[in-house]
Amino acid sequence: MKRELLKTVIYDQRNLIKNFQIVDREYKFDMNVNYVLIGLRRAGKSTLLYKIVQDLIAAGTDWNQIIYINFEDERLAEFSLEDFNDILSVQAEMSDKRGWFFLDEVQNIDGWEKFARRMADSKEHIFITGSNAKMLSQEIESRLGGRYRTQYVTPYNFKEFLTAKNIDFSEKAILGTKDRGKIKRAFKTYFYFGGFPESIQYEDKREYVSSIYQKVLLGDIAARNGIRNTNGLRLLIKKIAESVKDEVSYSKLHNILKTVGVSISKDAVIDYVGYAQQSYLIFAIRNYYSKFVDKETTPKYYFSDNGLLNLFLDKAEARLLENLVAINLRNRYKDKVYYLKSQNLDIDFFVEKTGEVIQAAYSVSDISYDRETKALVQAASVVKKAKKFFIITYDEEKELNIGGIKITVIPVWKWLLKN
Repeated sequence: MKRELLKTVIYDQRNLIKNFQIVDREYKFDMNVNYVLIGLRRAGKSTLLYKIVQDLIAAGTDWNQIIYINFEDERLAEFSLEDFNDILSVQAEMSDKRGWFFLDEVQNIDGWEKFARRMADSKEHIFITGSNAKMLSQEIESRLGGRYRTQYVTPYNFKEFLTAKNIDFSEKAILGTKDRGKIKRAFKTYFYFGGFPESIQYEDKREYVSSIYQKVLLGDIAARNGIRNTNGLRLLIKKIAESVKDEVSYSKLHNILKTVGVSISKDAVIDYVGYAQQSYLIFAIRNYYSKFVDKETTPKYYFSDNGLLNLFLDKAEARLLENLVAINLRNRYKDKVYYLKSQNLDIDFFVEKTGEVIQAAYSVSDISYDRETKALVQAASVVKKAKKFFIITYDEEKELNIGGIKITVIPVWKWLLKN
């Protein structure tokens, strides 16, 4: 690797960061800690690094201390493990002060973790991002020997989405007729097309989200794992999308594919579902009451962004609403979110830590009110840790008291702004 080329890449990236408009996000970083940022493609990991760089410059760090390298830059196509030493040499040439190193999409370089461990052992400041199966959070800690803190980055939550669109969501705005109208109009877009940061600037948001999905499907899943039967993979993901809200086992998915003439083994189904989770395309929520084996093999699957799920659905608002609730809970409570399913109980979500019991219902008629409230009252009597009870709707709101159990019926957009 020619050092002059490396410097050119660094200077070009510097100019990009200087002029980049940043939307504040709900992430905090300890500047005495090294980080690995992981998550779905285009979720905003690079932009978070830009924000860290801008904050460092504002606090007095010199630009020549900043070494930011995006390894998806085509000029670095021949970069190899041996070239990492040139990064240290270039930083030393640029400044006699300690550097701050930002390695974006570093998983493209085989063996990168050896350099990352060495940098951490040398007490350098370093931030790393990655998007695919080589950057799984459960593997990062072992591969980096506990030297880095892992931060999972998601597409915008609803508050961040409104901030990016310069829409006020203060209490005053929520209560005001016109401002509330703006919030609800923005929510409709968020509900159907999700929170990928760059999607805000596109007129054809569906096409943009579809392009991300194709990169995840064909790149992060198919190509990286050597899958030749991409048609079978596509149909599997479609069937998972159509099963959102429902328990689904590997056997059930296998049988569904057989009925539509897709020749794929059950073992392949298991592998493909695992790859989809590894690429951050989907995630699982498990039954609180199930035995360990059933928890792992018969969960409910949800998509990491509503825009991705909406690619597969037509007039399926109930699934989109439940998916959005699942995303919010999972991002807040990680794998400590469950559903409750037993012989006499069927609850969409249960958060053990807070005692929240939640039903997701797009619209609640008199009949479905009765069904949803009965399930919550039943949960209050049999779930020891249950404390708070919610029915989350698209746009209906009221407070209920049934048998001494307080049930809050709240629009999903308002619930998202409270959390």
